[in-house]
Amino acid sequence: MIELTETAVSKVTEILNTQDPKPAGLRIAVVGGGCSGFQYSMAFENSAGPLDKTYNFNGLKVFVDQASMLYLDGVKVDYVETLEGAGFKFENPNVKSTCGCGSSFSA
Repeated sequence: MIELTETAVSKVTEILNTQDPKPAGLRIAVVGGGCSGFQYSMAFENSAGPLDKTYNFNGLKVFVDQASMLYLDGVKVDYVETLEGAGFKFENPNVKSTCGCGSSFSA
């Protein structure tokens, strides 16, 4: 199970509503790369894949593929704005270590 905060859902919905044509939802995935081995990916999708798990957060559909689910179980996604900048923050209980840049992890 993944969780999106109200702030994250609101920000994704705001961005999604500016797209033309409007996508069906948001895909959250874990992909290989980064200095620690894995990194998060977020992209709009027009439809769910045949083996995707689909979550619904206040009308926002979020798609997660089976392979990514192994790394995203229990993750909490938030949207934060700080003096350094704004962006989506992943709190993942499965992470064993992260890199200095904070955008890559190992599990």
